[in-house]
Amino acid sequence: MKQKPFNSRRDFVKKAVLSSAALTVGGVLPGFTARSYKSIVGANEKFNVGVMGVNSRGLALAGNFAKQPNCLVRYISDVDQRAAQKCITHLETIQHFKPEAQPDFRKALEKKDLDVLVVAAPDHWHAPAALLAMQAGKHVYLEKPCSHNPREGELLVAAQKKYGKALQMGNQRRSWPNVAQAIKELHDGVIGRPYFAKTWYTNSRKPIGTGKITAVPTWLNYDLWQGPAPRKPYKDNLIHYNWHWFWHWGTGEALNNGTHMVDLARWGLQVDYPVKVQSGGGRYVFTDDWETPDTQTISLEFANKSMITWEGRSANGRYDEGASVGVVFYGEKGALQINGGNSYSIYGLDNKLLKEVKDNTEFKAGDLSNPTEKLDGFHFQNLFDAIKSNAALHSDIVEGYKSTLLVQLGNIAQRTSGMLITDPSNGHIRSDEAATKLWGRSYEKGWEPHI
Repeated sequence: MKQKPFNSRRDFVKKAVLSSAALTVGGVLPGFTARSYKSIVGANEKFNVGVMGVNSRGLALAGNFAKQPNCLVRYISDVDQRAAQKCITHLETIQHFKPEAQPDFRKALEKKDLDVLVVAAPDHWHAPAALLAMQAGKHVYLEKPCSHNPREGELLVAAQKKYGKALQMGNQRRSWPNVAQAIKELHDGVIGRPYFAKTWYTNSRKPIGTGKITAVPTWLNYDLWQGPAPRKPYKDNLIHYNWHWFWHWGTGEALNNGTHMVDLARWGLQVDYPVKVQSGGGRYVFTDDWETPDTQTISLEFANKSMITWEGRSANGRYDEGASVGVVFYGEKGALQINGGNSYSIYGLDNKLLKEVKDNTEFKAGDLSNPTEKLDGFHFQNLFDAIKSNAALHSDIVEGYKSTLLVQLGNIAQRTSGMLITDPSNGHIRSDEAATKLWGRSYEKGWEPHI
């Protein structure tokens, strides 16, 4: 399809809130029907989409994109033959069109009828795949975190500016109407000046054991799975999910789930880069191959006398503030809490509940989508609207990089001295050689990402 050139917009915060809030009337979210989609961006044209990585979250993303009335998922790319076939079969029942298997996503990028690449592969592939897609003239929906390390995030920002393609990070809560409404109330002063945001994530994950080096399964292209990462032997406890807990490929719970809430915290406090970062924790509960912390706290201090903290508990799912995931903003006149869903509450300094906005996503028996899919659909439609009519992205790569960087700095602090002093103009680490080495990474020869 023909598209207008896309230009990034740095004043997206206010526009993102207003455009999301405009989708509600008194905080009520309309049902996601074909008619309501037409009122958002117009469903007369279909965006041709390819999905890279269709296990777990990638399978859900592929199905949700297929349910969008102005989208057709044409290509499925996965190094696991079983996962690719499962996804193709699933999508055919949704969109009544059978996507084409392209095991190597780089071949899909050569297709002239591909408009958007959805990147849901492991973290070490996020930035390199997005860079290749933009270089091939494609727009990108990039799962969080946007990169494995800060240097890759900087490359993404520079590449988006060079190639002018829409690049939306998958911190989808920026498009959830009640969440956007909560941030607007915060910016309008409902609790005075917010100065502290506490975020958290809890789960009760199990140990991953000690992996054994073994033959690569016949259904897996392990060389392509590793891609830009320096080669390591295949172990039987790595794929598909446990790579999250190895620094070589993953970024731990902090980037896996912390990115979402830290992003909301940064959006709400209207801060960019910190002046000091601290982190403590470790692998406290089980003895196995898991390298990243299962228990971690990150503290980020900013020059305007404000602070963000993140607490991650991967091995103990006890709720905090009544929820497994969330953010609480503390201000001069009260507090505002957003849980993991599309709802929020406002409290006075006396702890009395002043206002409660519940998730009111319409969902009827027989709907193709569940409520969360419908909410995420707003984020997809925002991307399509940006491509079609130059609308401001709710999470462009500049903002996505900043939020990702905050948690990456926490991990770098965790892996070195426990505390970093950073430049508030760009987030770079000051006077710490060991920490600065973790700003980037080494790559398999011939796979180095570039602009």
